[in-house]
Amino acid sequence: MKRIIFAVIMVAGLAACGDKPQELTASKQDSAAFTGTGKPYVEPDWKPGDKASWEAQLKARSEYGQNDYTRMN
Repeated sequence: MKRIIFAVIMVAGLAACGDKPQELTASKQDSAAFTGTGKPYVEPDWKPGDKASWEAQLKARSEYGQNDYTRMN
């Protein structure tokens, strides 16, 4: 009986040694958000690649679309 318990403990202990190493490998570099995705559905006033127009669109969206105080009036 002790041998069976010992064997089960040994098998359970060795099962933990079979894990593969988990390393973070990035296969592609991320680009800036204002460069765009190349998809045809974009805001009409935004020009892909123009950081100033990107920031203006974010400001307008946060001010008029997500601000409940201005939407209620």
